[in-house]
Amino acid sequence: MKQIFTYNFQKYAPLNFKLHTWMEAPFRNAGSSDFILTLFIQITSSMFFYLSQFLSFLAMPLTLVILALLAAFYFTPKSTGKKILGAGIVLLLLFSNPFLSNLALLTWEPPYKSFEEIPPSEIGIVLTGVTNLNKTAPDRTFFGRGADRITHALQLYRMGKIQKILITGGQGLNPTNSYSEAELLKRLEKEKIATQQEFILITSAFHIPRAKACFDQVGLKTIPFPVDYYSHDPKYDIPSLIYPSLGSLETWQILIKEFLGLLMYQIVGYI
Repeated sequence: MKQIFTYNFQKYAPLNFKLHTWMEAPFRNAGSSDFILTLFIQITSSMFFYLSQFLSFLAMPLTLVILALLAAFYFTPKSTGKKILGAGIVLLLLFSNPFLSNLALLTWEPPYKSFEEIPPSEIGIVLTGVTNLNKTAPDRTFFGRGADRITHALQLYRMGKIQKILITGGQGLNPTNSYSEAELLKRLEKEKIATQQEFILITSAFHIPRAKACFDQVGLKTIPFPVDYYSHDPKYDIPSLIYPSLGSLETWQILIKEFLGLLMYQIVGYI
């Protein structure tokens, strides 16, 4: 028992010696066991940790906004305006919930594919969107979040899965841009590249449904290789289930934009 106390006290004392000195005195004076004292130190350490996490949660800008809206809802007289305010609060809580936004991403994004699943092909098509256009420098290129598109394409190349990398891109909802899939088809034919073969389509996972539909429309067969996942494995801890997140609002913005893009492409006959 003495050894257990010595080990645990040395483990926790560097962080909690000053904080718990006044707490330990009553136990020493009362002749309590070393085990109870060590257990007390562990419990109080955990309490202070969760307290600090809770205070950080309260200090978040989004939390302050939600608290202000809740206060406004409470003090606003019953009226149509209060119902609208209440609906806005509910929507904000739903869209800022990280668990729900990640669940939506997991539903939208296709499952990942291992490198072994990809058959050897001549060309891998990489859709652009990997560079940070808002930050320029004369001697380098800055990459954004979509850099996975390039790094995974290079890995496929090094593994012998593809022989060439073709980089192309688009202009949002504009189906007449010079880098559309139809223009790409003309470029392939001009270079005398067989267009009946299967191409490896490398782009962000959330963009796969729209991108593949575009290539199918012009008759290019593609094998999707989704990368740059925005989703992650589900987490069931308190921060993921309860804490509001600005990142969740951004996630919904990306999903809604992609869904509307897919819808608009269908309306204009692009897919």
